[in-house]
Amino acid sequence: MNTETMSPIQPTRLTADLDPRLSRWLWLVKWLLAIPHYVVLLFLWVAFVGVSVAAFFAIAFTGRYPRTLFDFNTGVLRWSWRVAYYAYGALGTDRYPPFTLADVPDYPAHFDVSYPKELSRGLVWVKWWLLAVPHYVVLGFLLGGVRVPWAEGGLIGLLTLFAGVALAFTGRYPRGIFDLVMGLNRWVLRTAAYAALLTDVYPPFRLDQGGHEPENPL
Repeated sequence: MNTETMSPIQPTRLTADLDPRLSRWLWLVKWLLAIPHYVVLLFLWVAFVGVSVAAFFAIAFTGRYPRTLFDFNTGVLRWSWRVAYYAYGALGTDRYPPFTLADVPDYPAHFDVSYPKELSRGLVWVKWWLLAVPHYVVLGFLLGGVRVPWAEGGLIGLLTLFAGVALAFTGRYPRGIFDLVMGLNRWVLRTAAYAALLTDVYPPFRLDQGGHEPENPL
């Protein structure tokens, strides 16, 4: 039996390219440089919650996620990922993140979710608080507590700290750490997209490491 036919194609796509030359010391002040983004994202996440509530009722009554609301919430996750990739969710680039919800083709970090034509009216009632709980538990164990994605601390924060120290002393980002950080962020974003009702495709319990999505996921 062909196992590829048994696994649904993941609608979420998280990719990133590691900068070939990273500053040895810039990572020490990225917390300061990223403050304007953190301020904007605070308001965007408040709006994200309100939009998600509106989308919940739209899906429950119509089986569709209004495209404008879908694009906004996907954009908030995309913006958050770019800031995380620049700052302490990965430290993978020194290029300052753009202030936009849209995808920026020449930026090294990308996130997207395929727009679903239809969504289950029944699943919408249980996805975020019941069905996603196993992922919350696993991520809580891996990341050191269930938190807002890319909050400081946890395994991702520890790994990026190791990467920063390696940069300071060697000028190089260890590839193994980068691949693992990407896998953890990918798991977080897949779970976030599912819990935010952006997709009905259940996230896999799989750590897909590396900068790009696997070509033939099982």
